Amino acid sequence: MGHLRLGRLPRTRKWKEVIGLVDGGGSAAQVADATIDAAEDQLEGADPAVVHAVWLLTRLPDAARSEDFGGALRDLGIAVSAQPSPAELAAALGRAVDDHLYAGGHTRSDVGEMARLAAVETLARAAEPASPGLFGPRPGDAQDALARLGTEKQFGVFARDFFARLTERVLTYYVSKELPLHVGPGQRFGNVDEQRAFQDAVALHARQAARIVEEFAGGWWSKARYEQDLSPDRAARFVAYAMKKMRGELRRGAS
Repeated sequence: MGHLRLGRLPRTRKWKEVIGLVDGGGSAAQVADATIDAAEDQLEGADPAVVHAVWLLTRLPDAARSEDFGGALRDLGIAVSAQPSPAELAAALGRAVDDHLYAGGHTRSDVGEMARLAAVETLARAAEPASPGLFGPRPGDAQDALARLGTEKQFGVFARDFFARLTERVLTYYVSKELPLHVGPGQRFGNVDEQRAFQDAVALHARQAARIVEEFAGGWWSKARYEQDLSPDRAARFVAYAMKKMRGELRRGAS
């Protein structure tokens, strides 16, 4: 799926606050708060890869309810066979995001790549059958699993998983670039296990904050679907609002 190459943390004032919290013993919530503040521009929700990934996810439940599942997916730019497996479908979604960026002349950003990977992971998990067959995956398992997302409640859970994964990637990846410099005798973390535990705590903070998205995502999706307006523009407004709510929730969790 590719690797991110972000280099060292940029030495802005906000990033120095993150580093200071790590070095000075700040809690996971406090570090997450400082990190999200430092990454404000990247998490405002305007990145084309983030928006397109979310738009594709919003269209999957209806595609899964189509008599021609593969055809409905291909109409969205997701190139798959007639009855794709969860793995095939997830990989094709990732390629569809890349194709959209290329077609629009967009440059892949760090947060856009994180969003693409978060969408792939979210879809792969959602497309797995609830009860695997005795002899392994069956044709139609992925379609059946995604069709079950077509309710207000289940789509809310689906959206929460994506935004939790995206935010967790942002927080843990950026912070992880600095943490190894604070491991050892007399440092913030006495050993690698303590560092890993801290990263796990930051990730948990992100997943808990994503509950705020679940609370409104299902209602948003249901209304947009009823109005037959699951458009990229509407998805863009949803992403911007969701990320704004996520940033606010992360900050509340750090207080």
